[in-house]
Amino acid sequence: MISRITGFLAAIAMVATLAVSPAHAQDQKPADAASAAVVDAATAPAAAASKPQDNPYGLANIVAHGNVVDQVVLFILAMMSMGSWYILVVRLWDTSKLSSEAKEVRATFFKKASLADGVRSLKEESAFRYIATTAIEASEHHEGALTENIDHSSWVTMNVDRAVADVNTKISAGLGFLATVGSTAPFIGLFGTVWGILNALTAIGLAGQASIDKVAGPVGAALIMTAIGLVVAVPAVLGYNWLVNRNKGVMSEVRSFAGDLHGVLMGNRSVAKR
Repeated sequence: MISRITGFLAAIAMVATLAVSPAHAQDQKPADAASAAVVDAATAPAAAASKPQDNPYGLANIVAHGNVVDQVVLFILAMMSMGSWYILVVRLWDTSKLSSEAKEVRATFFKKASLADGVRSLKEESAFRYIATTAIEASEHHEGALTENIDHSSWVTMNVDRAVADVNTKISAGLGFLATVGSTAPFIGLFGTVWGILNALTAIGLAGQASIDKVAGPVGAALIMTAIGLVVAVPAVLGYNWLVNRNKGVMSEVRSFAGDLHGVLMGNRSVAKR
């Protein structure tokens, strides 16, 4: 009797075990699926964030896909910028060279035995040699039906002043362009901004969508033009003012040399008359 009861209980336990195992397996599968879904959901934003996104409102997009007016404005500003930097570099080189020559002239020119020796000591392309040669030729060749009516001192002074003016014109070339760029580039950029905002608002009105994301992007892209205009104008204005002051200092050295040279020529003439 006891053995029968024991066998009956064992059979019940076996049946219960077989019934629970499939249920546990079924519960485990949904849990695993849910865990996988959570992992996928967590990794998806990270993958999306790591992927670089193109800016549809940046400068590159304006260059590649902008309308004709935008590209013309960018081209004009680019030409202004390149021209400004070219003039800045060239004029800086010219004034630095002239300043170096002025130091050399002060140290050696008037210590030579004669003006001819002084002229030969200067470089061929030197502005000071050009002034000295002009002054000496004017002093030695004061003849002609009309020029003889001008006294010798005034004639030499006129020729020296012309030579000094030629040097000033050379080192000042391009400053007018810098002034023009500095005064007009911001307005050209502003025109590009106004044009971009007009097109953006027109497109928004036609689409019938006025949400912040639809307005901020195009308007921000249009403001790039104003920023570029300022980037072009500021170096031009600063460079213009800097070069003007630098040229004043260099030309002061040139005029001082011209005055001393004129005095030497007049002194030599007075000695020759005696």
